[in-house]
Amino acid sequence: MEALIAKARFRFHEKLFETNTLTLNENGVASNADTSSKASKAIAKKIIDILETEQHHEVNIARKGSGQTLGKQFEILTMEFLQETFPNLQNLYPGKWSILQLGNNNRLKTSDFEQYEHLAYLNTLTAENAQLAAALGNDYLVAPDVVIYRELYEDSEINQDLCIVDEHVGRMADIRKTNGGKPLLHASVSAKYTMRSDRAQNSRTEALNLIRNRKGHLPHIVVVTAEPMPNRLASLALGTGDIDCVYHFALYELIRAVRETGSEDAAEMLDTLVDGKRLKDISDLPLDLAV
Repeated sequence: MEALIAKARFRFHEKLFETNTLTLNENGVASNADTSSKASKAIAKKIIDILETEQHHEVNIARKGSGQTLGKQFEILTMEFLQETFPNLQNLYPGKWSILQLGNNNRLKTSDFEQYEHLAYLNTLTAENAQLAAALGNDYLVAPDVVIYRELYEDSEINQDLCIVDEHVGRMADIRKTNGGKPLLHASVSAKYTMRSDRAQNSRTEALNLIRNRKGHLPHIVVVTAEPMPNRLASLALGTGDIDCVYHFALYELIRAVRETGSEDAAEMLDTLVDGKRLKDISDLPLDLAV
């Protein structure tokens, strides 16, 4: 019997091919490769070769889409992978979960979650006061690509098996719906199809903003990427304190591709990231979010 996460991982890769997110152009260059880097092109192409052979995916020959289009498609597929997996871990982390791609057009914003509710008020103040805006800036505003949040519980649900709360206690607890709070942000997922230096730092900035501006529980802060170059992965994955971990869309295939086509330095860097638990496979993400 095939594991649920294994099947979801297979479908994740399948959809990358079907949606023309992961493609080869007429010159055999993968859409997630840096065309100016020989190593990046070789590693990315090898990953596709492995996926085609071992998982029977078939890549399309197509013109590479715009960076914005590829990025949005990668966000959607990451969201769908989490929707297919994480809610099934109720035995490890029970809850009423919602998983959404926020995007610029989504009506749901970071300030709609309990830990960041105060940011809406702060945003209103700075919009009305230019001097205050100049002093504070807008670094507190964050826009995660994909979020997982937890709905609040009615007292009847909390007291289902045992009388846990009444009107005299727990009157400020965030998870209690009767206290009038907002849903709890459980995880912020930054989905970056590729990881050029500027995009990597955007993820770090988002993470630091979530850490500094929260009230209460800190959500999981992770990055999912299809970047093939170990040194670029290291620019974000190395170090601790801001991002929980970086997750690769095909880490097993990346390790093999680097060993077969990459330099010794690239292989050593990749080993450092993996052994140091700073880089994991996409299949590890649902389980790590259940911690």
